[in-house]
Amino acid sequence: MFGFSSKPAYIIAGLGNPGSDYQRTRHNVGFLVLDTLADKHGVSLTRMKYHSLMARTTIDGKGVLLMKPQTYMNNSGEAIEEAASYFRIPPEHIIVISDDIHLEPGKLRIRRSGSAGGHNGLKSIIECTGSDQFPRVRVGIGDRNRRQEDLADFVLSKFTEDDLKALPLEEAAEAAELILAGNIAEAMNRFN
Repeated sequence: MFGFSSKPAYIIAGLGNPGSDYQRTRHNVGFLVLDTLADKHGVSLTRMKYHSLMARTTIDGKGVLLMKPQTYMNNSGEAIEEAASYFRIPPEHIIVISDDIHLEPGKLRIRRSGSAGGHNGLKSIIECTGSDQFPRVRVGIGDRNRRQEDLADFVLSKFTEDDLKALPLEEAAEAAELILAGNIAEAMNRFN
């Protein structure tokens, strides 16, 4: 399958919403980071399997399944759990990249595990896998002072060209690679 002789031992999942209406929206920054990571490793996220656009690759000698769930943000866990169950990948080997409304644009927050922090995609993953023990890379998209009723509109708004240029896509991809290599403390020290 996919030209690889061994099964993936890790998942790196970028969260977002499928379809052209959501391209370049703040909520889809996880997809943008996954595209950056895929480009870096010479693969395309074009195969549809496990309710995700996906690709298999090797990073740092480890088999990795790159995933962009197509289940919409609030059901991201369904796709990730399906692939994790099939390949018997434990939660601590699932690296999730998502947006974070509480971080200013250009900032990253790396965590070993934890709560969903109000993020519905992370909540879905926790519910579907039955664990919050997965590392995550959260990418700042905005203003923590926005009123609650503005939140949905804000996260679904498009990035401006200047916003896109300021996004730390390479850094977020590098943080995921450090976590994969077992260097989460280094990732936290460098990027938090």
